[in-house]
Amino acid sequence: MRTFVITGGTDGMGKGLALRLLGRGDRVIAVADGAPKGRLLLAEAERMAAADRAVFVRADLSTLAGMRAALAEIATVTDSVDGLVFGAQRFRPRREETEDGFEFTFALGYLSRYVLGHGLVPALERAEAPVIVNIAGPGGLPGVVYWDDLQLREGYRGRRAAMQSSRCNDLLGVDFPRRHPGARTHYVLYNPGFVRTGMADPLPWHQRLLTKSLATVFAQSVDKAIPPIIRLLDRPPAEPVTAFMRGRPLPLEGEDFDPGRARRLREVTSRLLGTEAAEARH
Repeated sequence: MRTFVITGGTDGMGKGLALRLLGRGDRVIAVADGAPKGRLLLAEAERMAAADRAVFVRADLSTLAGMRAALAEIATVTDSVDGLVFGAQRFRPRREETEDGFEFTFALGYLSRYVLGHGLVPALERAEAPVIVNIAGPGGLPGVVYWDDLQLREGYRGRRAAMQSSRCNDLLGVDFPRRHPGARTHYVLYNPGFVRTGMADPLPWHQRLLTKSLATVFAQSVDKAIPPIIRLLDRPPAEPVTAFMRGRPLPLEGEDFDPGRARRLREVTSRLLGTEAAEARH
């Protein structure tokens, strides 16, 4: 039996993946903020006779306290993690700031993946073939890292925030093996393409209606989007870091995957988190 941690594991693709893994006999630790959806996931696990293999960790991953609480609780239920899947994301049409002063999308979509990914390395390294699958947007819509305004205090738009988060995650993946030289954990950046989930729910009604109408015609179902991710969890690529667009390998070329930019983002992020001194000691 293998153990998988899934952020956003109570809804959309995260939930679909959690149920599929539970159904085949794996153990799943689902991390999410909403208690009602967490209870629903556990109830479904019980109906599948998988209650003893399903764990719900309630944590607000848009806050530093929530990220750290998630790491602490995961450590109480397992000392080894075979796979870590980042699926937590939430579109915000209007700018919101977290209690830590970070723009919401930047905090949830990027910072939580930085903190949990690096924080769970010891547990991942205890597994036989550890892998991180970061469900983001490599190879998708173009985006820009606003180095002088990462919190998008000027000219905020929800799509701009989402695309910046995707580009930050590209650089996070590229930098992972440099941050952890010699680690056996492989890092996969995965873009599932257009999937029918609840991502459009926060949009104004007219945009939500249009998006859901387009999804009915052009988007794939969660059930169809899940198998390629499971294949990556079961057979991680040989390279330390890889990127895929709906199962198609992407070359790690251009500024989206530039090691120098990745190092710069790591340095900026460590300053934002106040971890420079701790990282210098390692």
